[in-house]
Amino acid sequence: MSETNPSLLIAFLLQLGVILAVGLFFGQLMRKINQPAVLGELIGGIVLGPTVFGFLFPAVYQWLFLPSVELTQSREAVIRLGMLFFMFVAGLEVNLSQLRQHQRSILLVSILGCLLPFALGLASVFLFPRVWLHSGAAADANFVLFIGIALSISALPVITRILMDLKLLHGQMGGLVITSAAINDLLGWALFALLLSSLSANGSGFQLPKILGLTFLFSVLVLLIGRRLGELLFKWARRSLVWPSGLLAISAIFIFVSAAIAEMMNIHAIFGAFLIGVALFPVFEHNGAGQVKEIIHQFAVSLFAPLYFVSVGLKANFAANFDLQLVLLVLALAIVGKVAGAGLGAWFSGANLKNALAIGFAMNARGAMEMILASVALEYGLIDQRIFVALVIMALVTSMMSGPMLQWLLKIPQLTAVKMGAKARGK
Repeated sequence: MSETNPSLLIAFLLQLGVILAVGLFFGQLMRKINQPAVLGELIGGIVLGPTVFGFLFPAVYQWLFLPSVELTQSREAVIRLGMLFFMFVAGLEVNLSQLRQHQRSILLVSILGCLLPFALGLASVFLFPRVWLHSGAAADANFVLFIGIALSISALPVITRILMDLKLLHGQMGGLVITSAAINDLLGWALFALLLSSLSANGSGFQLPKILGLTFLFSVLVLLIGRRLGELLFKWARRSLVWPSGLLAISAIFIFVSAAIAEMMNIHAIFGAFLIGVALFPVFEHNGAGQVKEIIHQFAVSLFAPLYFVSVGLKANFAANFDLQLVLLVLALAIVGKVAGAGLGAWFSGANLKNALAIGFAMNARGAMEMILASVALEYGLIDQRIFVALVIMALVTSMMSGPMLQWLLKIPQLTAVKMGAKARGK
């Protein structure tokens, strides 16, 4: 931010203040109807953005979000920082050790829950090219791959919140769903990182085997070295640094270094932040760092998450870019693919029909992870604003329907869910 232009600093601070206020207000509204606050933050962004506020009060909107490259870059830098912390928190929810329990069920639910919507997404681009691309022109391989990834991913933070609200998180079904969603997200983000590294490497002589090798090597090194180094540094911090602030600083260093290395290797920084969260999960669990984890969680979801998810609503005009045919296609593919895929995996593992469907609908919530995926794809030019809007709407609808469908299938009283939602923290 230029020191010679105080008006830009004023606009920057006002923008952050307004975005946070809108996120807080709409997030609280969503909590009152037992929905994750992140959905309210997105709706607040749509209201604050060109779709509603910019349409009704164009002069005020232009004054608040005045076109300035320097201002936009400063705001985006803060928002990107927030995205790294949010992805780190999402990674801290992934307990890979649970894979040892009910291995067959978890693998079937996660793989089929990822594979079927992925395959439907790929097929739909070839079957309905005019819906996806308007012109009907042949889609390139990167676009086709992205659509498959976008339809196959779940949203671990939102799924965790829904299961917590319904008091299912620590039961057998909750453990199965959470671990399956973690593996699903890990596969999805690894594929997306691979896709982005392929885009970044165009023209530099990189080939697919080399990109695959780098992505695999990076993942293994972060998961192994990150955990070992984390254990050593956390124990040292407990002995030698002020607690818990010293550990907070070390956690932030891990996030920045992992994200930077990922970016240097042409793997997106968000994958680095997510992966180091996965690596440090056991370190936080077994080193008395629960208090630090809670502080990072609250900081990420109370400050950084509203900034990011409200800003998602600012990226497009949801009215001007709304394509009903595309939205209905994306919704149908996403819901049928995920519910049928994960549900079949659970059914093949011995679950009865109702429980299998419940697991499918629990895995169906896309929420925050889908919005981040769509935002990055829009930034890279992989998709246009029509597809971005359709994916965000799909994330909203699938997340909002998961809780009620679980209540109906498992006969959970509405009153219990509302009480749990009133007590639940986070998103």
